[in-house]
Amino acid sequence: MAATKKKNGREHASKREAPAAPTVVKPSVAKPLPKKQAVEQAKKGKTIRQVAAIPFRKGADGGIEVMLVTSRQTQRFIVPKGWPMSGKSGRKAATIEAREEAGVVGKTLKQPAGSYSYWKRLETNFARVNVTVYLLTVSEELVNWPEARTRQRAWLKAEDAATLIDEPELATLLKTLRVPAE
Repeated sequence: MAATKKKNGREHASKREAPAAPTVVKPSVAKPLPKKQAVEQAKKGKTIRQVAAIPFRKGADGGIEVMLVTSRQTQRFIVPKGWPMSGKSGRKAATIEAREEAGVVGKTLKQPAGSYSYWKRLETNFARVNVTVYLLTVSEELVNWPEARTRQRAWLKAEDAATLIDEPELATLLKTLRVPAE
């Protein structure tokens, strides 16, 4: 029968057991992040992809207004965009990017509004990026959001927003933007 020992004011039965067989612990390898994977693909000359949201609302005149945000580094106007997220659809990832970068919440439409390509500056080279764009009907603007300190946001008529965008294909998408009937 096992003897009892006091530990921290409690009695515990102690058993004499044979030492357990050593266990083999495999080192855990962190799964690469989508951005890291994308940069590795870019280094090999492959085109990489991102997802973006165009937050929109109906303006006072009944026309479409879109929200642009400034980029963190160059402060030029862009749409909220980012890398695909593991386990999330492109639409869901675009919704998350809009909340993080622009501080907006709403319903992202199922079908992409279009796509555009641009050249992304990496540390040592440039990479071609294809961006799938989703429309997000804004239902709420957050006062505080994750990137509020590093970005500014602005509501503009789609045509005016197009003139502030550097990527020609995105500018064309904004100029010709049509919101599907609900």
